[in-house]
Amino acid sequence: MPPSLALPVIEAAFPRRLHAYWPRLQENTRSWLLEKRLMPADKVEQHVDGLRYTDLMAGYYLGAPDEVLQAIADYSAWFFVWDDRHDRDIVHRRPVAWRRLRRALHAALDAPREHLNHPDTLVAAFADSVLRLYGFLPATWNARFARHFHAVIEAYDREFHNRTEGVVPTVEEYLALRRLTFAHWIWTDLLEPSAGRELPDAVRENPAYRRPALLSQEFAAWYNDLCSLPKEIAGDEVHNLGISLVKHEGLSLEEAIAELRRRVEECISDFLVAEQDALRFADSLADGTARGKELGAAVLSCVANMRNWFSSVYWFHHESGRYMVDSWDDRSTPPYVSNETAGEK
Repeated sequence: MPPSLALPVIEAAFPRRLHAYWPRLQENTRSWLLEKRLMPADKVEQHVDGLRYTDLMAGYYLGAPDEVLQAIADYSAWFFVWDDRHDRDIVHRRPVAWRRLRRALHAALDAPREHLNHPDTLVAAFADSVLRLYGFLPATWNARFARHFHAVIEAYDREFHNRTEGVVPTVEEYLALRRLTFAHWIWTDLLEPSAGRELPDAVRENPAYRRPALLSQEFAAWYNDLCSLPKEIAGDEVHNLGISLVKHEGLSLEEAIAELRRRVEECISDFLVAEQDALRFADSLADGTARGKELGAAVLSCVANMRNWFSSVYWFHHESGRYMVDSWDDRSTPPYVSNETAGEK
């Protein structure tokens, strides 16, 4: 592990654990990717286990019922494949294909059952995973998830235009965009089916809950930026906090890496403080009633999994083939993607 990426505090204070269902999760998600034809069979055989997508989710949503974790893991694997399609549409200059996909994903999010047989396998698989996720909690949670993911799709559209036009967002623009493209509130929403209940707005929006949730996601996004910076520079990316710092703040690459690392470490220390506030908040919800006891337990579960996200993200970045750019034949082209070069007429 390069010294610039090592975080001793994660290794010491955030023990790594995996959901007991993980071995079956890996097998089932691999089968789902094949069944839904999201990746060619040879790519699945050669790369999927080494990408460790299921490790990431199995290390995060501990305590989730098996069927909930399976739905989340399949959705997460879909998300990575979608991210790769988005990247290839940019690289090969396919704006018409991207606009068509964007419209279809918005439609499938609102009516997944009607899109299970969509001719684009990415849309059909998305509909399948969303429909499963919608089955665990009430319609109010489903509507919130949809609202949050509609915003993610539009953020990906902004990324598409920035990259095709060579626009590097300012630091503040990037931080706001990153919270959407990394899907901060989607992964936070999914803490609730893992805990077995929808949290009331008053709980989710309370700063004692919202702050550690945001910090856990910011850590993940910025650590991802730190680890993926070489890959993204090689691929002419414009969306990375380090790249924005170099372009708009006048930092050298070495200074940008140091600043990224400082922000990552600050996220960890701030989370450790916010976590204590969240635990006290959970205790205050257990007011002696059955509902209060259940609600407090659900918040404790969610906060525990916010903590798990730190170790899961950390080890994922060191073990997944997605970031081992030095081992690729072409540093700008991941070996696990289908790199069709046909453009649009």
